[in-house]
Amino acid sequence: MTLGADGANSIKKECPQIAVGAVVIDDSSGACRRIVLVRRARPPMAGRFSLPGGRLEFGERIEAAVQREVFEESGLVVQVGPLVEVVEVIEPPYHYVILDYVCLRTGGELRAGDDASEVVFVVPGELERYGVTEAVVRVATKALTMV
Repeated sequence: MTLGADGANSIKKECPQIAVGAVVIDDSSGACRRIVLVRRARPPMAGRFSLPGGRLEFGERIEAAVQREVFEESGLVVQVGPLVEVVEVIEPPYHYVILDYVCLRTGGELRAGDDASEVVFVVPGELERYGVTEAVVRVATKALTMV
């Protein structure tokens, strides 16, 4: 820790950031379950599809962060389920420790927002078509077995 100008302790910028991710499962189509992907508008991963998610804010509970990030990026309301996996992403200058949770869609309308330039429903078998990372495929596949 470093001592800030105001005398308060602050964490150095070089420290890993805690983030949350959500495997949002939607079964409202009736035919099959779908997963939500967002196309990132900002680094890291700008222009690529991934799971909705983002950084945990100071004082914010993890479940609240998952719900906030999903709503901000996709317009959807979710019920947060169990932790699927902890994923570490190190792409200097970024270092994230991501807590990925399985979530069930309970409401809202699909729309891109915040740092997402696009949001889509995808059937699980088509995840790789969207150029997602191996970690996204692994986490999504595991999440589908948990609900």
